[in-house]
Amino acid sequence: MPDWTSEAEVQLDAEALLKLTHALMGVYIWEWFLTVDFDWELITGKRPFRWPIAFYFANRYLLFFAIIGILISFDTTTKLNCQAIYVFNQLAGNACVGLASINLSLRTLAVYGNSKLLAIILVIAILGHWSLILQAGVLLRAVWSDQSNQCIIVFTNNTILAATLIYTMVFDLLVFLLNAHKLFPRKGNIGYMGGSRLGRLLFGDGLVYFFIAFLSNLLATVFMLLNLNSIMTVIFNVPAAIASTIVACRVVRRLSTFTNEGPEMLNAVSETQLYRKSRMPSVLQATSARNHHSGAGVHVQMETYTHSEAIVEHGSASNHTGIDLGLRCDETKVRSEYDVEAKAIAL
Repeated sequence: MPDWTSEAEVQLDAEALLKLTHALMGVYIWEWFLTVDFDWELITGKRPFRWPIAFYFANRYLLFFAIIGILISFDTTTKLNCQAIYVFNQLAGNACVGLASINLSLRTLAVYGNSKLLAIILVIAILGHWSLILQAGVLLRAVWSDQSNQCIIVFTNNTILAATLIYTMVFDLLVFLLNAHKLFPRKGNIGYMGGSRLGRLLFGDGLVYFFIAFLSNLLATVFMLLNLNSIMTVIFNVPAAIASTIVACRVVRRLSTFTNEGPEMLNAVSETQLYRKSRMPSVLQATSARNHHSGAGVHVQMETYTHSEAIVEHGSASNHTGIDLGLRCDETKVRSEYDVEAKAIAL
Protein backbone atom coordinates (compact mmCIF):
# COMPACT_ATOMS: atom_id res chain seq x y z
CA MET A 1 0.00 0.00 0.00
CA PRO A 2 1.63 3.29 -1.08
CA ASP A 3 1.76 6.35 1.09
CA TRP A 4 -0.91 8.35 -0.71
CA THR A 5 -0.04 11.59 1.07
CA SER A 6 3.67 11.55 0.24
CA GLU A 7 4.96 14.23 -2.12
CA ALA A 8 6.31 11.65 -4.57
CA GLU A 9 2.95 9.85 -4.73
CA VAL A 10 1.02 13.09 -5.22
CA GLN A 11 3.36 14.07 -8.06
CA LEU A 12 2.94 10.64 -9.66
CA ASP A 13 -0.85 10.88 -9.37
CA ALA A 14 -0.78 14.38 -10.88
CA GLU A 15 1.09 13.07 -13.92
CA ALA A 16 -1.44 10.25 -14.26
CA LEU A 17 -4.30 12.74 -14.10
CA LEU A 18 -2.65 14.89 -16.77
CA LYS A 19 -2.22 11.95 -19.16
CA LEU A 20 -5.72 10.67 -18.45
CA THR A 21 -7.26 14.07 -19.21
CA HIS A 22 -5.38 14.33 -22.53
CA ALA A 23 -6.51 10.84 -23.51
CA LEU A 24 -10.13 11.60 -22.62
CA MET A 25 -9.96 14.81 -24.65
CA GLY A 26 -9.02 12.66 -27.65
CA VAL A 27 -11.91 10.29 -26.97
CA TYR A 28 -14.39 13.14 -26.73
CA ILE A 29 -13.13 14.84 -29.91
CA TRP A 30 -13.43 11.50 -31.73
CA GLU A 31 -16.99 11.11 -30.47
CA TRP A 32 -17.74 14.66 -31.59
CA PHE A 33 -16.43 14.07 -35.14
CA LEU A 34 -18.45 10.87 -35.46
CA THR A 35 -21.71 12.61 -34.57
CA VAL A 36 -21.26 16.22 -35.73
CA ASP A 37 -23.53 15.59 -38.74
CA PHE A 38 -26.53 15.46 -36.39
CA ASP A 39 -25.61 18.87 -34.97
CA TRP A 40 -25.11 20.29 -38.46
CA GLU A 41 -28.56 19.14 -39.56
CA LEU A 42 -30.05 21.02 -36.61
CA ILE A 43 -28.01 24.16 -37.31
CA THR A 44 -28.87 24.21 -41.03
CA GLY A 45 -32.56 23.56 -40.40
CA LYS A 46 -32.71 20.08 -41.93
CA ARG A 47 -34.02 18.99 -38.57
CA PRO A 48 -36.50 21.36 -36.89
CA PHE A 49 -35.15 22.64 -33.59
CA ARG A 50 -37.19 21.85 -30.48
CA TRP A 51 -36.53 23.14 -27.00
CA PRO A 52 -35.22 19.87 -25.44
CA ILE A 53 -32.36 20.01 -27.94
CA ALA A 54 -31.10 23.15 -26.18
CA PHE A 55 -30.01 20.97 -23.25
CA TYR A 56 -28.31 18.60 -25.70
CA PHE A 57 -26.27 21.41 -27.28
CA ALA A 58 -25.41 22.98 -23.92
CA ASN A 59 -24.25 19.65 -22.53
CA ARG A 60 -22.23 18.71 -25.59
CA TYR A 61 -20.35 21.97 -26.15
CA LEU A 62 -19.97 23.18 -22.59
CA LEU A 63 -18.00 20.02 -21.84
CA PHE A 64 -15.86 20.70 -24.90
CA PHE A 65 -14.83 24.10 -23.53
CA ALA A 66 -14.47 22.72 -20.01
CA ILE A 67 -11.91 20.16 -21.18
CA ILE A 68 -10.02 22.88 -23.07
CA GLY A 69 -9.94 24.95 -19.88
CA ILE A 70 -8.65 21.99 -17.87
CA LEU A 71 -5.87 21.34 -20.38
CA ILE A 72 -4.89 25.02 -20.33
CA SER A 73 -4.64 24.95 -16.54
CA PHE A 74 -2.44 21.83 -16.76
CA ASP A 75 -0.20 22.72 -19.71
CA THR A 76 0.35 26.46 -19.53
CA THR A 77 3.76 27.81 -18.50
CA THR A 78 2.67 31.45 -18.66
CA LYS A 79 1.29 33.15 -15.59
CA LEU A 80 -2.49 33.44 -15.68
CA ASN A 81 -5.48 34.06 -13.45
CA CYS A 82 -5.63 30.63 -11.85
CA GLN A 83 -8.70 31.35 -9.74
CA ALA A 84 -10.80 32.39 -12.75
CA ILE A 85 -9.91 29.41 -14.91
CA TYR A 86 -10.33 26.89 -12.09
CA VAL A 87 -13.73 28.32 -11.16
CA PHE A 88 -14.76 28.07 -14.83
CA ASN A 89 -13.49 24.50 -15.08
CA GLN A 90 -15.28 23.47 -11.90
CA LEU A 91 -18.54 25.17 -12.78
CA ALA A 92 -18.55 23.99 -16.41
CA GLY A 93 -17.65 20.42 -15.46
CA ASN A 94 -20.35 20.19 -12.81
CA ALA A 95 -22.86 21.84 -15.14
CA CYS A 96 -22.14 19.18 -17.79
CA VAL A 97 -22.99 16.47 -15.27
CA GLY A 98 -26.19 18.34 -14.38
CA LEU A 99 -27.15 18.80 -18.04
CA ALA A 100 -26.54 15.10 -18.69
CA SER A 101 -28.95 14.29 -15.87
CA ILE A 102 -31.51 16.66 -17.41
CA ASN A 103 -31.23 14.92 -20.79
CA LEU A 104 -31.70 11.53 -19.16
CA SER A 105 -34.64 12.89 -17.15
CA LEU A 106 -36.37 14.15 -20.31
CA ARG A 107 -36.02 10.69 -21.81
CA THR A 108 -37.48 9.17 -18.64
CA LEU A 109 -40.37 11.61 -18.72
CA ALA A 110 -41.09 10.64 -22.33
CA VAL A 111 -41.12 6.94 -21.42
CA TYR A 112 -43.76 7.68 -18.78
CA GLY A 113 -45.94 9.61 -21.23
CA ASN A 114 -45.16 13.06 -19.77
CA SER A 115 -46.66 12.14 -16.41
CA LYS A 116 -47.35 15.36 -14.50
CA LEU A 117 -46.53 13.80 -11.15
CA LEU A 118 -43.21 12.46 -12.42
CA ALA A 119 -42.48 15.81 -14.08
CA ILE A 120 -42.92 17.60 -10.74
CA ILE A 121 -40.67 15.07 -8.97
CA LEU A 122 -37.95 15.37 -11.61
CA VAL A 123 -38.10 19.18 -11.66
CA ILE A 124 -37.68 19.29 -7.88
CA ALA A 125 -34.77 16.85 -8.11
CA ILE A 126 -33.15 18.91 -10.89
CA LEU A 127 -33.49 22.15 -8.90
CA GLY A 128 -31.88 20.50 -5.88
CA HIS A 129 -29.09 19.21 -8.10
CA TRP A 130 -28.35 22.64 -9.55
CA SER A 131 -28.44 24.28 -6.14
CA LEU A 132 -25.27 22.29 -5.44
CA ILE A 133 -23.75 22.71 -8.91
CA LEU A 134 -23.94 26.51 -8.81
CA GLN A 135 -21.82 26.57 -5.66
CA ALA A 136 -18.79 25.50 -7.69
CA GLY A 137 -17.29 28.99 -7.45
CA VAL A 138 -16.67 28.61 -3.72
CA LEU A 139 -15.40 25.04 -3.82
CA LEU A 140 -11.74 25.88 -4.32
CA ARG A 141 -9.06 28.54 -4.38
CA ALA A 142 -6.12 28.41 -6.80
CA VAL A 143 -3.03 30.60 -7.16
CA TRP A 144 -0.04 30.77 -9.49
CA SER A 145 3.18 29.23 -8.21
CA ASP A 146 6.39 30.76 -9.55
CA GLN A 147 8.37 27.87 -8.12
CA SER A 148 6.51 25.14 -10.02
CA ASN A 149 5.53 27.49 -12.86
CA GLN A 150 1.91 26.36 -12.81
CA CYS A 151 -1.40 26.80 -11.00
CA ILE A 152 -1.78 25.09 -7.65
CA ILE A 153 -4.89 24.54 -5.55
CA VAL A 154 -4.52 25.84 -2.01
CA PHE A 155 -8.05 25.16 -0.75
CA THR A 156 -10.92 22.86 -1.68
CA ASN A 157 -14.34 22.34 -0.16
CA ASN A 158 -14.68 18.60 -0.51
CA THR A 159 -17.92 18.53 1.46
CA ILE A 160 -19.98 20.32 -1.19
CA LEU A 161 -18.20 18.54 -4.02
CA ALA A 162 -18.86 15.16 -2.42
CA ALA A 163 -22.51 16.11 -1.85
CA THR A 164 -22.79 17.07 -5.54
CA LEU A 165 -21.35 13.75 -6.68
CA ILE A 166 -23.53 11.73 -4.29
CA TYR A 167 -26.62 13.64 -5.42
CA THR A 168 -25.71 13.02 -9.06
CA MET A 169 -25.15 9.32 -8.42
CA VAL A 170 -28.50 8.92 -6.65
CA PHE A 171 -30.27 10.98 -9.32
CA ASP A 172 -28.87 8.83 -12.14
CA LEU A 173 -29.78 5.68 -10.22
CA LEU A 174 -33.33 7.00 -9.84
CA VAL A 175 -33.84 7.62 -13.55
CA PHE A 176 -32.23 4.27 -14.37
CA LEU A 177 -34.63 2.41 -12.06
CA LEU A 178 -37.61 4.37 -13.39
CA ASN A 179 -36.73 3.38 -16.96
CA ALA A 180 -36.02 -0.22 -16.01
CA HIS A 181 -39.35 -0.43 -14.17
CA LYS A 182 -41.24 0.87 -17.19
CA LEU A 183 -39.40 -1.03 -19.92
CA PHE A 184 -38.51 -4.35 -18.28
CA PRO A 185 -42.08 -5.79 -18.21
CA ARG A 186 -42.35 -4.98 -21.92
CA LYS A 187 -39.44 -7.16 -22.93
CA GLY A 188 -40.79 -9.90 -25.16
CA ASN A 189 -44.37 -8.72 -24.72
CA ILE A 190 -46.16 -8.49 -28.05
CA GLY A 191 -48.84 -6.26 -26.65
CA TYR A 192 -46.36 -3.56 -25.73
CA MET A 193 -42.91 -2.96 -27.17
CA GLY A 194 -40.75 -5.94 -26.46
CA GLY A 195 -40.53 -7.32 -29.98
CA SER A 196 -40.39 -4.04 -31.90
CA ARG A 197 -37.21 -2.28 -32.98
CA LEU A 198 -38.21 0.71 -30.88
CA GLY A 199 -38.69 -1.57 -27.91
CA ARG A 200 -35.26 -3.11 -28.40
CA LEU A 201 -33.78 0.36 -28.80
CA LEU A 202 -35.26 1.61 -25.53
CA PHE A 203 -34.77 -1.57 -23.54
CA GLY A 204 -31.36 -2.54 -24.87
CA ASP A 205 -28.74 0.14 -25.27
CA GLY A 206 -31.09 2.75 -23.78
CA LEU A 207 -30.87 1.20 -20.32
CA VAL A 208 -27.17 0.51 -20.83
CA TYR A 209 -26.59 4.25 -21.28
CA PHE A 210 -28.41 5.03 -18.04
CA PHE A 211 -26.38 2.40 -16.21
CA ILE A 212 -23.07 3.72 -17.57
CA ALA A 213 -23.94 7.22 -16.36
CA PHE A 214 -24.67 5.83 -12.90
CA LEU A 215 -21.46 3.77 -12.73
CA SER A 216 -19.24 6.66 -13.83
CA ASN A 217 -20.60 8.91 -11.09
CA LEU A 218 -20.43 6.07 -8.57
CA LEU A 219 -16.71 5.66 -9.27
CA ALA A 220 -16.07 9.39 -8.88
CA THR A 221 -18.04 9.43 -5.63
CA VAL A 222 -16.11 6.49 -4.15
CA PHE A 223 -12.73 8.13 -4.75
CA MET A 224 -14.04 11.45 -3.45
CA LEU A 225 -15.10 9.81 -0.18
CA LEU A 226 -11.86 7.83 0.14
CA ASN A 227 -9.94 11.14 0.13
CA LEU A 228 -6.57 9.48 -0.51
CA ASN A 229 -4.92 12.75 -1.53
CA SER A 230 -5.75 15.98 -3.35
CA ILE A 231 -5.28 14.38 -6.79
CA MET A 232 -6.92 10.99 -6.25
CA THR A 233 -9.94 12.73 -4.76
CA VAL A 234 -10.82 14.31 -8.13
CA ILE A 235 -9.08 11.99 -10.60
CA PHE A 236 -12.34 10.42 -11.82
CA ASN A 237 -14.40 13.62 -11.93
CA VAL A 238 -13.47 14.39 -15.54
CA PRO A 239 -14.08 10.80 -16.74
CA ALA A 240 -17.48 10.85 -15.01
CA ALA A 241 -18.46 14.12 -16.70
CA ILE A 242 -17.32 12.87 -20.12
CA ALA A 243 -19.00 9.47 -19.78
CA SER A 244 -22.28 11.00 -18.58
CA THR A 245 -22.28 13.54 -21.40
CA ILE A 246 -21.51 11.01 -24.13
CA VAL A 247 -24.21 8.56 -23.08
CA ALA A 248 -26.83 11.28 -22.45
CA CYS A 249 -26.20 12.84 -25.87
CA ARG A 250 -26.35 9.42 -27.51
CA VAL A 251 -29.72 8.82 -25.87
CA VAL A 252 -31.00 12.05 -27.43
CA ARG A 253 -29.56 11.32 -30.88
CA ARG A 254 -30.59 7.68 -31.11
CA LEU A 255 -34.21 8.34 -30.21
CA SER A 256 -34.29 11.37 -32.55
CA THR A 257 -32.88 9.51 -35.55
CA PHE A 258 -34.80 6.28 -35.01
CA THR A 259 -36.62 5.09 -38.11
CA ASN A 260 -38.44 1.92 -39.02
CA GLU A 261 -37.50 0.21 -42.24
CA GLY A 262 -40.88 -0.73 -43.58
CA PRO A 263 -43.55 -2.98 -42.04
CA GLU A 264 -42.51 -4.78 -38.91
CA MET A 265 -44.10 -7.62 -37.00
CA LEU A 266 -44.05 -7.28 -33.24
CA ASN A 267 -43.33 -10.98 -32.99
CA ALA A 268 -41.50 -13.20 -35.42
CA VAL A 269 -43.84 -15.76 -36.92
CA SER A 270 -43.47 -18.35 -39.63
CA GLU A 271 -45.38 -18.47 -42.90
CA THR A 272 -47.38 -21.41 -41.57
CA GLN A 273 -48.46 -19.41 -38.55
CA LEU A 274 -49.45 -16.50 -40.76
CA TYR A 275 -51.48 -18.81 -42.98
CA ARG A 276 -53.26 -20.31 -39.98
CA LYS A 277 -54.00 -16.88 -38.57
CA SER A 278 -55.42 -15.73 -41.90
CA ARG A 279 -58.14 -18.39 -41.62
CA MET A 280 -59.29 -17.13 -38.25
CA PRO A 281 -62.22 -14.70 -37.93
CA SER A 282 -59.99 -11.91 -36.70
CA VAL A 283 -56.32 -11.20 -37.23
CA LEU A 284 -54.18 -8.48 -35.72
CA GLN A 285 -51.17 -7.46 -37.77
CA ALA A 286 -48.72 -4.80 -36.70
CA THR A 287 -47.19 -2.27 -39.02
CA SER A 288 -45.19 0.80 -38.34
CA ALA A 289 -45.60 4.37 -39.51
CA ARG A 290 -43.59 7.52 -39.18
CA ASN A 291 -44.81 11.01 -38.66
CA HIS A 292 -42.69 13.00 -41.15
CA HIS A 293 -43.68 16.23 -39.49
CA SER A 294 -41.96 15.34 -36.24
CA GLY A 295 -39.30 17.60 -34.90
CA ALA A 296 -35.61 17.36 -34.51
CA GLY A 297 -35.59 16.48 -30.87
CA VAL A 298 -37.69 13.39 -31.25
CA HIS A 299 -39.45 11.53 -34.05
CA VAL A 300 -42.95 10.18 -33.66
CA GLN A 301 -42.96 6.42 -33.87
CA MET A 302 -46.35 4.69 -33.96
CA GLU A 303 -47.18 1.03 -33.73
CA THR A 304 -50.22 0.73 -36.02
CA TYR A 305 -52.54 -2.22 -35.96
CA THR A 306 -54.47 -3.53 -38.96
CA HIS A 307 -57.64 -5.46 -38.20
CA SER A 308 -58.35 -8.05 -40.87
CA GLU A 309 -61.72 -9.78 -40.91
CA ALA A 310 -62.18 -13.05 -42.71
CA ILE A 311 -65.40 -13.00 -44.73
CA VAL A 312 -66.78 -16.21 -46.10
CA GLU A 313 -68.17 -15.92 -49.60
CA HIS A 314 -70.55 -18.73 -50.51
CA GLY A 315 -70.70 -19.85 -54.11
CA SER A 316 -74.01 -19.06 -55.77
CA ALA A 317 -73.86 -21.69 -58.49
CA SER A 318 -75.23 -25.16 -57.65
CA ASN A 319 -72.39 -26.92 -59.50
CA HIS A 320 -69.80 -25.43 -57.16
CA THR A 321 -68.85 -28.09 -54.60
CA GLY A 322 -66.33 -25.97 -52.66
CA ILE A 323 -66.56 -22.82 -50.63
CA ASP A 324 -64.41 -19.87 -51.69
CA LEU A 325 -62.91 -17.90 -48.88
CA GLY A 326 -61.93 -14.23 -49.36
CA LEU A 327 -60.24 -11.80 -47.14
CA ARG A 328 -61.29 -8.18 -47.02
CA CYS A 329 -59.06 -5.86 -45.00
CA ASP A 330 -60.66 -3.13 -42.99
CA GLU A 331 -57.73 -1.04 -41.87
CA THR A 332 -58.13 0.78 -38.59
CA LYS A 333 -55.09 2.71 -37.53
CA VAL A 334 -54.75 2.86 -33.80
CA ARG A 335 -52.05 4.76 -32.04
CA SER A 336 -49.90 2.57 -29.86
CA GLU A 337 -50.60 2.59 -26.15
CA TYR A 338 -46.89 2.87 -25.53
CA ASP A 339 -45.90 5.42 -28.17
CA VAL A 340 -42.84 6.83 -26.43
CA GLU A 341 -41.64 9.14 -29.17
CA ALA A 342 -45.07 10.59 -29.82
CA LYS A 343 -45.34 11.40 -26.13
CA ALA A 344 -41.86 12.85 -26.14
CA ILE A 345 -42.76 15.27 -28.92
CA ALA A 346 -45.20 16.92 -26.53
CA LEU A 347 -42.24 18.13 -24.51
